[in-house]
Amino acid sequence: QVQLVESGGGLVQPGGSLRLTCRVSGFSGFGYSMIWYRQRPGTERELVASTTVDGRLTNYADSVKGRFIISRDNAKNTVSLQMNNLRPEDTAVYYCNALLDGSIWIPKRTFDNWGQGTQVTVSS
Repeated sequence: QVQLVESGGGLVQPGGSLRLTCRVSGFSGFGYSMIWYRQRPGTERELVASTTVDGRLTNYADSVKGRFIISRDNAKNTVSLQMNNLRPEDTAVYYCNALLDGSIWIPKRTFDNWGQGTQVTVSS
């Protein structure tokens, strides 16, 4: 059974940094492109960043380009999101998932089961 466990969220002041980690288990290998999403209050879940299986290609939402960095460690079955220069509008619950269909630029399907997410709050 696929399990996605996100961690690393918290409360941070504007301009601060956080590093989120997603630990993946239940896959037969880690051969999936991975995606970080977030859901801000009152909005739908949106793609934040994504990366291919080998980590060589990445994609970012315009709102986070130049501030967030996605990376993965296939040996540890983890994918991380380094978030720098955080803004109040980055406040959201952050989730990871694996890409089952589509591309890292236009994902079409992910696993149906989601992790619990990790809350990021940016506030002074």
